[in-house]
Amino acid sequence: MPRVTPLAAPCQVVYSSPDPVTIYPGSPGICRLDSGRLIMTYDLRGPGVADMPGVKCEQRQGAFTFGNVLTSDDGGRTWQHRTRFPFQHARPFVAGQSLYVLGHAGDLAVIRSDDGGTTWGEPSYLTTGQAWHQAPANVWYAGGCVYLVMERRCHFRARGWPVSELAPVLMRARIDDDLTQAASWTFASELSFVDAVTDRDLNYFGVPFYPATYPEPYRDIPKRSFAPIGWLETNVVQITDPDHLWYDPAGMTFHLFARAHTGRTNLACIAKVVQQEDDSMQTMLETAPSGRKMLYVPFPGGQMKFHILYDETDRLYWLVSTQATDSMTRPDRLAATRYLMADNERRRLALHFSKNCIDWCFAGLVDAGEGDLHSRHYASMAFDGDDLLVLSRSGDERAASPHDVNLVTLHCVRGFRDLVY
Repeated sequence: MPRVTPLAAPCQVVYSSPDPVTIYPGSPGICRLDSGRLIMTYDLRGPGVADMPGVKCEQRQGAFTFGNVLTSDDGGRTWQHRTRFPFQHARPFVAGQSLYVLGHAGDLAVIRSDDGGTTWGEPSYLTTGQAWHQAPANVWYAGGCVYLVMERRCHFRARGWPVSELAPVLMRARIDDDLTQAASWTFASELSFVDAVTDRDLNYFGVPFYPATYPEPYRDIPKRSFAPIGWLETNVVQITDPDHLWYDPAGMTFHLFARAHTGRTNLACIAKVVQQEDDSMQTMLETAPSGRKMLYVPFPGGQMKFHILYDETDRLYWLVSTQATDSMTRPDRLAATRYLMADNERRRLALHFSKNCIDWCFAGLVDAGEGDLHSRHYASMAFDGDDLLVLSRSGDERAASPHDVNLVTLHCVRGFRDLVY
């Protein structure tokens, strides 16, 4: 019988760690300029980063990180290093005539280029004394503005991974303003997960799957743990179909789709932001026609970081996410090479398309690693004419773990629109 053949294998290795045991690449981000130039960002972390020369930030005591910007003028075949920045979890994006990279070093940080990524200014900080989080999720353009989501930690009670305490904050700025200035940005109201949800009240669909309730993690299995449930790594979209139940003809509603940390697979969290008459933005949960609040929606790969792009040509949403194959394996029977619980599998990148952001059609596997250490995850996407470029946080047999990987790889899905059926 025919097998599913990866759409974009073999991949191109864009970065390989000089010391996979101590230096881990992460947060791959990619965008394409109108000139055809590709912009790529990624950061480095791990114990070996402390000894690397140059600027960096301290993400926590004794743990350092920094990011890099590369450009390609030949479709990604070769890359030139352009600058280094002292923050993490960054994404590149265009606004007006400028190119920006926005992330955080605790506080939100941004750099700007006015010559297509060749030279860069010094970092500017948009907040003071705050704790932010994200991954290179998407950006959205509407009404002469750029919209993106960063996540602020609102509480400090959670023990371990604090995704229960994050608030996905939609940010808006006019594309022609100077986005290195805090005054250029409008921030939506904050709704943290624990302020929106009481995890002890959830029932009937197995969330949380493991007995972890805020603020305590579940640690009864040696060498494995499960943090209290939450949301993170949020994308923003608008519903463009007038027949959609959630369509807003005024164009003032933005839907947030976030990775759902539940212990289960193929669920995403959903919220929405409504822009008010005074231009403020209010964050809230979505409501079903029944009047019931909606927190979760079925979503392929929603248990891991995903990336959504909207294609104006075919009016479809495209999704790259992580495909799970064995999330019901008992944690005590997982291989030593697996990271945390069984829902944390990271070796298959899948591509889907949708006309409504709820019902997703499988388009194919972008790539699949041979084993646990061969991660293909945390991907970002960019359209390149008729092709789709996917930049992945990846690993091979030298990786320290499926999470702490050693490669950044580029995958090209040729003629991606031909996959629609």
